[in-house]
Amino acid sequence: MADSLSRAFAALADPTRRDIVARLTLGDATVSELAAPYAVSLQAVSKHLRVLEDAGVVTRSRDAQRRPVHLEAEVFDLMTTWLERYRRQAQERYERLDTLLADLPNGSDFHEGAPDERP
Repeated sequence: MADSLSRAFAALADPTRRDIVARLTLGDATVSELAAPYAVSLQAVSKHLRVLEDAGVVTRSRDAQRRPVHLEAEVFDLMTTWLERYRRQAQERYERLDTLLADLPNGSDFHEGAPDERP
């Protein structure tokens, strides 16, 4: 799991981390602010943030005494590009299937879902 795409998908496999990412789309936040809605320790949220940070999903900066967590868009661009490639391929397969089904002659011996009932 050495590549950045694998690390990003693995980091986002956890629902708490996905929720943290969703909250960061609204703006930067501190660990305390991110931990507030969860019934877990600050340490637990920090561990989630460390996983997201190691995957390149978030970064932390220093703003005086504050250490805001920032969402990194580049990793999402990478993930979107990867997903879009396979979405397009699947779409093309469905379009080819639609074309084949549309070319089937109407009134043939093919009855959807019914077995051939010839004597």
